[in-house]
Amino acid sequence: MASAALLFSAVPAHAQSEWTANDDDALLFDLRSGKYRLGDGVRGYQTSTGVCVDLADVIMALDLPIRLDKKSRRATGWIFEERETLTIERDSATVQKVNTRVKLADNDIYDTPEGWCTSVRTLSDWLGVKLRPDLSNALLILESERKLPFQRAMERKERAAKIRPRKSFDLSSLPQSTESYKIWRTPSVDVVASAGGLRDRRSGQDFDVRYELFASGEIGKASFDARLSSDDKGVPENLRVRAYRTDPKAELLGPLKATHFALGDVSTVSTALVSQNTVGRGAFVTNRPVDRPDSFDRTSFRGELPEGWDAELYRNGQLLAFAETRSDGRYEFIDVPLLYGQNRFEVVLYGPQGQVRRDSQNVPVGLDSIPPRKTYYWSGIQDAGEDLIRFGNKQSLRQAGWRGGFGLERGLNARTSVSASLFSLQLDGIRRNYLEGSVRRAVGPALVELSGSSDLESGAAFRGQLLGELGETYITAETIWARGGFVSDRIEQTVNGRHSLSLDHNFKLGDKIVPFHIDAQYETRTDGGASLDFRGRASLNLRRFSLTGELGWEKQFSAFGPDPPDIVEARLLANGRISGVRLRGEAVYRVAPEKRFERVNFTGEWRAGDRADWRAELGYDAGVKRARAGIGIIRRFDKFSLTATAEAASDGSVAAGLNLAFSLGPDPRNGKFRFSRNKLASNGQALAIVYRDRNGDGKRQSDEQLVKDVELTAGQSTALTATDEQGRAIIDNLQPFRPVLIGIDTSSLSDPYVQPALPGVVVTPRPGVASTVELPLVSAGEVEGTLRRKGGGVLAGVGLELIDVEGRLVRSTVTEFDGFFLFEGVPYGRYRVRIQDLAAQAIKVSSLLGVQLIVDDDNQIARLGVVTAQPDTVPDTVIASAGAIPAPP
Repeated sequence: MASAALLFSAVPAHAQSEWTANDDDALLFDLRSGKYRLGDGVRGYQTSTGVCVDLADVIMALDLPIRLDKKSRRATGWIFEERETLTIERDSATVQKVNTRVKLADNDIYDTPEGWCTSVRTLSDWLGVKLRPDLSNALLILESERKLPFQRAMERKERAAKIRPRKSFDLSSLPQSTESYKIWRTPSVDVVASAGGLRDRRSGQDFDVRYELFASGEIGKASFDARLSSDDKGVPENLRVRAYRTDPKAELLGPLKATHFALGDVSTVSTALVSQNTVGRGAFVTNRPVDRPDSFDRTSFRGELPEGWDAELYRNGQLLAFAETRSDGRYEFIDVPLLYGQNRFEVVLYGPQGQVRRDSQNVPVGLDSIPPRKTYYWSGIQDAGEDLIRFGNKQSLRQAGWRGGFGLERGLNARTSVSASLFSLQLDGIRRNYLEGSVRRAVGPALVELSGSSDLESGAAFRGQLLGELGETYITAETIWARGGFVSDRIEQTVNGRHSLSLDHNFKLGDKIVPFHIDAQYETRTDGGASLDFRGRASLNLRRFSLTGELGWEKQFSAFGPDPPDIVEARLLANGRISGVRLRGEAVYRVAPEKRFERVNFTGEWRAGDRADWRAELGYDAGVKRARAGIGIIRRFDKFSLTATAEAASDGSVAAGLNLAFSLGPDPRNGKFRFSRNKLASNGQALAIVYRDRNGDGKRQSDEQLVKDVELTAGQSTALTATDEQGRAIIDNLQPFRPVLIGIDTSSLSDPYVQPALPGVVVTPRPGVASTVELPLVSAGEVEGTLRRKGGGVLAGVGLELIDVEGRLVRSTVTEFDGFFLFEGVPYGRYRVRIQDLAAQAIKVSSLLGVQLIVDDDNQIARLGVVTAQPDTVPDTVIASAGAIPAPP
């Protein structure tokens, strides 16, 4: 820190010139370094030989460890590093920086009533920086070729601030960028290729080569994607192709007002009693909201899971499930239970090159699950388990064969909705037809659904479902009865009853929240047997670690002979970070009928540099009595990622492999191709162009300057790349079909008097397609004034808001002790000022001030003078008086 005692002397300096301080020459500067404002102002003077500034003010603003001593008339300390020592001796008129000692010139230091006023030129030499006074804007600008300590400290604060929630906007009220569909748009392609060798005692030596390609683009004014994967010999194994359109605004297919339709390899919907979500060649159309689950009490998550990737599923911060790579290159979390209220799900994908991908989704369960007088429909036909283009044998599925269905849902009022579905399915090679209906009703803090289904012959099934909230406990209850040999995707042929109850509650353990879940399921069979399945789960989030423990008990009741032994298993999932090492682990312990570890797996990842990570694995599988250990290095380049791994096991087997991942796609900047380690085909992209909008019309002209080194934001995140020399930057990894606000990170702007004209532009990304947005920068000014109560004193600590002509919040501030307020960095435009609602209620005044103002070249600083707040008893039509800036016409 700067010295606590900064003492000044008014004794004439040695060899000082005849100039003396006077009020006419006094100056007050804002000290700025790029985008940063330093200190609370620097005093100075215009002398006969140039500008001088108060040395004590500069020391305080830059937080320099330099002490000015009144008695000894000396200044001692160091500048930006301890080795850069500085000693100023006024009596001997010398200054020593490190080992260089020179004489003070006549114009180096002036004695003023404030203290030592040091020449800007001399002070620049001492500090090793350039100080440039801008008298027209009252700025003292600091420029340095090296990054100074205060700059690094401010950057750290900015990085911390960027991870905090940003202010939210109503995206529908902001400018939208729509990328039209084309007859043909060259696809982007994600590629994952791996090669590895294995040697063990049982199978000898083996060498595998695998690859997976995922492409997405546009054809015939529709999106398409294709996924090609090989077997372990590099021979193509399956190919999935789909053409589709998705529109969250429900403007597809004219009068159908669809949100989604698809042809090719499609998935179907699931219902309570009949249908389960399957994948196969066919067609599908619906007007249901894009993120709406199939069933109100459960939902499913599916997605692409390339070779070597893992997936975790969280609900409200609680780890629910874990999925590893499988042969079809997908992850599936089927029939995930929903709780009453808000369900925040997050699927976290972990890649072999250290990649982490997060997909968040909120699923509400409440009164507004189907809006009143709103009708949703779906219709589809599918050959389940059969790919559009098949290389090998058809998948063996119980649901294999052609199936189709049609369904309607209707919200009757705010509390009641009904649905009906008609299906034709093939199960175990037998064609079956079904009619299913349900009614849902909100009863107090709970939702109740009653469903029934008939196979149009002798079979029928009935279901009752309840989701509710009792105090702080969430309750889910379900009962299913099947009669007459009813069988479907949901109900097996041997089952005639299934009844379950689950409870979720958050316990407090000190200052920690411990989510606890318990469920029990009782199932009866047609042969007279039954089973009871009981499970409990608790999670604990520590500062750097998340633990989830599960206990399961399964009991079988046999209709003939003795019951089989009970099965009791305990499972522990761990995820966290210790000393820079990210750890993930899973342990499964068999408690009964025999005690033993089923399997244990640990994974640790740590940084090996800015673009490299180490990955280590330890595991034990009791089924084959085999322990293994592995090590890998992950290296990320600009255009691809590469992983090298080695593994050894306790049975003498060894393995090694290489994994290469990259993406190839059109470059939106020049129409050529680009390589990237980001997933271009799986995710959306945006090309942002930042320019200086000189005429303020919001449209880029050819002569308007393109701005480089500007960082961008995408929703709550900050993009990793800044704009280039032509003002362009590409933002990758945007979630498809979810509107996101692309804006400018104002902390990256070097000039505080240049600001974004808008909060940003909203894009709805499509996989493999780059949306183009243009972001204008305009000149900015300030708005200042003093807030007073009518007939009273100043109002201190009151929150104020600056609102633009579209009603958007542009800036906010708080009045100081004397009622003074200041809005900085205000883009040119028309505005009004209002008091924040909560602040107005607290001080019992009207939030409407009626203050209108213009910030432009003629009014770069809008000085409002005294603004008077009216009592809250005054009607809204009464407005406050404003100061110097007249209201616009």
